[in-house]
Amino acid sequence: MSMTDPIADMLTRIRNAVHAVHPTVAIPGSKQKRRIAEILKEEGYVSDVAFEDDGQQGTLSIRLKYSGDESAIEGLRRLSTPGQRRYARSDDIPKVHNGLGICIVSTSKGMMTDRAARRHGVGGELICSVW
Repeated sequence: MSMTDPIADMLTRIRNAVHAVHPTVAIPGSKQKRRIAEILKEEGYVSDVAFEDDGQQGTLSIRLKYSGDESAIEGLRRLSTPGQRRYARSDDIPKVHNGLGICIVSTSKGMMTDRAARRHGVGGELICSVW
């Protein structure tokens, strides 16, 4: 079965695992999803990311981060969808929760956070926001 929006599926799986207080979540792999998971790890929203290659698509295993019963991830939102793409210049990239969250942006220099995109002076497609 083909999937229309694999990134939205990834975010929904993470959101559901956080609500169910699961320690890990397994997601079908891709380069984009892998980079998004690495950014979440760099920013401290998840504790570990592992990719298991099975010769086909592979599986991305994400270990979620908790402090007691509270998750490090309060919310995830898909910004750009296949039906309505959202692009922004470097000075128009929105701040998430007054700078307390991050916006993941796909730029010509690769996928990065909103702060890194502003620092490099590049804009791009707004993938998702995390807070």
